[in-house]
Amino acid sequence: MLKAFSTYAYVRERLHPGLLDGIVRAGAEAIEIFAARGHFDYANRRQHVLEIANWFKSTGIPLNSVHAPMFSDYEWGKNGNPPLNIASNDRAQRIAAMDEIKRAVEIAEHIPFRFLIQHVGVGGEMFDDKKFDAAMTSVEHLKAFAKPLGVKVVLENIPNEMSTPERLVEFLNITHFHEDVGFCFDIGHAHIMSSVEEAFALMKPHIRTTHLHDNGKDRDAHLWPGEGSINWNEAMQLLRTAPHVPPMLLEIDGESKPNITQGIGGAFSKLADAGKAAV
Repeated sequence: MLKAFSTYAYVRERLHPGLLDGIVRAGAEAIEIFAARGHFDYANRRQHVLEIANWFKSTGIPLNSVHAPMFSDYEWGKNGNPPLNIASNDRAQRIAAMDEIKRAVEIAEHIPFRFLIQHVGVGGEMFDDKKFDAAMTSVEHLKAFAKPLGVKVVLENIPNEMSTPERLVEFLNITHFHEDVGFCFDIGHAHIMSSVEEAFALMKPHIRTTHLHDNGKDRDAHLWPGEGSINWNEAMQLLRTAPHVPPMLLEIDGESKPNITQGIGGAFSKLADAGKAAV
């Protein structure tokens, strides 16, 4: 399985080539960029995009995926703007969210990537038929925009009632978007919401990529594998049975972690050992 790492760990600082070099030296073979303006200014600073594009061209490291932005400002919503929500019942907010996400998809013009990681609703959002319908319209629009750029939209299971594995499968069955839309299997979220095994069984045929992180089943802590209560031997065994074998992509909260690159190497070794133990 391809070893990949999300820049989410560094979302509080500016993305730069030296940071990417460190991730690769630690063992990553592919990258996911977290599209937050304060981290990677895909919207207004073309020079920043070109700087990062040149790094990918010179190294040959693939950009596996881009995580869709969650806010449109530079301060992670601290200025009072609501989070981006493609399932909003407010049409103006929904259109504004799609416009911002399309700006992030346009990164593919300079750095080709395969998957756009997209949330349906925001954290803790309750299920609502109208919101579900609104999300279908939004995803149809986003997939039509992304496909010519070589990008597939993948929906992530997140802790809300709109994005449970059951709802995501229902979403695909109603829309018949199976060819152009897949899933990002977030193992930490699955552990909190039900169980890794149950969530994987539902999402398995449509999984294209992953988010791997640990927690104690009490909060979405994005810990290193082994720091929580996920059974990684069983998890790796499950992932290897997916029909489209996904990358093992670490999405770690980097706050209060002083040596992230050292942690990357240790995490990949642990996952590799778990994989061997599962064979």
